[in-house]
Amino acid sequence: MQTSVISKYFPALTEEQMSQFEKLESIYTYWNERINVISRKDIDELYIRHVLHSLGIAKVQEFLPDTDVADVGTGGGFPGIPLAIMFPHTRFLLVDSIGKKIRVVDEVVQELGLKNVETLHARIEKVDREFDFIVSRAVTNMPDFVKWVKGKVKKKAVHHLKNGILYLKGGDLSKELEIYQTAQVFELSSYFDEPFFESKKVVYLPLKYRG
Repeated sequence: MQTSVISKYFPALTEEQMSQFEKLESIYTYWNERINVISRKDIDELYIRHVLHSLGIAKVQEFLPDTDVADVGTGGGFPGIPLAIMFPHTRFLLVDSIGKKIRVVDEVVQELGLKNVETLHARIEKVDREFDFIVSRAVTNMPDFVKWVKGKVKKKAVHHLKNGILYLKGGDLSKELEIYQTAQVFELSSYFDEPFFESKKVVYLPLKYRG
């Protein structure tokens, strides 16, 4: 079963969490045939390329209960949905400017019975709220992303990482990140063995971006 790759790296999951992860394949297969949110070749690799990739953020930072996380440009619900399963007592807002994508996310949230997820069809710039962390998966370059989420990170931190951005990206990021002295790059190949993760990273950018 494909979900074994999830339990391999997260052995402490409850039966309910494993059940929710197992349901993802049939839910996304169904909805992807109607509203394309995942590329055809990736749907067969859902658990590695989307679910486990999203959970790379959980290896860098475990979210505490009653904290607020925004997933900006969530698309079909990544990384937000897997993280919401992983951290059921953390509040997640999944935001996307494309309505049909949010429609799919709404259906996934409902079918999984996730009580800790709110969705919003909007641009993040229009959202008047603050979050402990803002997560995303390669929706744009880092300088543009920083502009989008400016003023949306809470100042008071309660995690071991200070509040800020946790961003899934791949490839050589040296040029893109050179203006951010406080950026940290976590190689996902340090956590996951699969070849897919060889060039994949989590970029952490604390609230004070220049340090």
